[in-house]
Amino acid sequence: MNSANITPVILCGGSGTRLWPKSRKMLPKQMLKLTGEKTMLQHTLERVRGYSKPIILCNDDHRFMVAQQAHEIGLKEFTVIAEPIGRDTAPAVAFAAIALDRDNEDSNLLVLPADHLLEDISQFHRAVDIGLQYSMQGGLVTFGVVPTTPETGYGYIKKNDIEENGVYRIEQFVEKPDRETAEKYIREGQYFWNSGMFLFNSKFLLQELNAHASEIAEASAYAMKNALVESDFIKLHISDVKVIPQKSIDYAVMEKTDKGYVVPLECGWSDVGSWSSLWDALSKDSEGNVALGDVIMERCKNSLVFGEEHLVAAVGVEDLVIVDTKDAILVASKDSVQDVKGIVAKIKALGRDEHEAHREVVRPWGKYDSIGNGPRFQVKRITVNPGASLSLQIHHHRAEHWVVVCGTAIVQRDQEELMLSENESVYIPIGVKHRLTNPGLIPLEIIEVQTGSYLGEDDIVRFDDIYGR
Repeated sequence: MNSANITPVILCGGSGTRLWPKSRKMLPKQMLKLTGEKTMLQHTLERVRGYSKPIILCNDDHRFMVAQQAHEIGLKEFTVIAEPIGRDTAPAVAFAAIALDRDNEDSNLLVLPADHLLEDISQFHRAVDIGLQYSMQGGLVTFGVVPTTPETGYGYIKKNDIEENGVYRIEQFVEKPDRETAEKYIREGQYFWNSGMFLFNSKFLLQELNAHASEIAEASAYAMKNALVESDFIKLHISDVKVIPQKSIDYAVMEKTDKGYVVPLECGWSDVGSWSSLWDALSKDSEGNVALGDVIMERCKNSLVFGEEHLVAAVGVEDLVIVDTKDAILVASKDSVQDVKGIVAKIKALGRDEHEAHREVVRPWGKYDSIGNGPRFQVKRITVNPGASLSLQIHHHRAEHWVVVCGTAIVQRDQEELMLSENESVYIPIGVKHRLTNPGLIPLEIIEVQTGSYLGEDDIVRFDDIYGR
């Protein structure tokens, strides 16, 4: 692996709606442990160890989660660029290139989606080493996956003249084809799957972006100039980002440049874009089944069953996907899972919130689980990480009663400060300024009972917050 002068750029946006109900807007698939003990983001960060300090692009709502997941695998040096809204991959890549250019660094950007699965990492590194030879000479490189089946869910890249090392000039990018066209591509042998992975010199990329999409280059530079820099975070302002044209790097640059190259890649690649592709990627039992979590199967074939909250039992089913979460269950045939995004659209249209967040919600200080609710009351189980603290806040429409289940809590309530241990409680009336802190070395767990006329999460007025919210 040639690690010289390569800066990984990890694209960690997207909501992964086809993997609902596990993947949701506030906890998308790249943040989930779908293929092992680590999240997909963590697997991506692991495969670029040895390169320069990575730059991670993510939604502003996910920036603390991204940082936490990086720290969990021992990654200490990284930069997070937090986007208030997504504008596709061209602005995202531009932000990373501008960040390096602003620091007078000249590096080759290895652009990787955070939610892809690669089985053979050594082949991936070999392809990167080959691509680096072209990137360092001003080439814009993408990695084309050698197709194994006539997939209709991927875009394709048509190769042109061959260069040294088996690298090809790019003739054209092709949209997702229908089945007949995809089969034609496979027969002709001139096409690769478009992996969405790239390698190019940061300065050359900015030159090409200015030449082919100057409006994106200029608006992205302006947004980065005005960005708020704090610790490892670069926070972009929504007023600057929303005016940037929304385009992929494929459309903005790669389809227009005459410097495009494609490096063939055979490494067991998958974008894990649906439940069926996850089933394809995971090991199976003798009947072709994948069982994740608390699952018992009897006389089942070629099915994926995911149990999260309950025991899930399946009997006599074939080619099914069954996914259980704390607040939703999906049952679908494997050949219909591409349509799960239609279910998500209907949930949204109905004004429900199961597309937005799980019952258990991750926060910078820990997490909470809404375990019960009814008219004018709600019960949550709150976990505060060691040394963490909630914001200093008030509520206009609800009171709260906290009972410590495990650990020690420091409670600020107006001008008084209380220390609570297990089985002790405190009452927070409506309109009282308060804060909860865990001073201990173990997680603090409390049961919170909310009562009032309105119990929404937007009934929070913050006065001080160590996380800058």
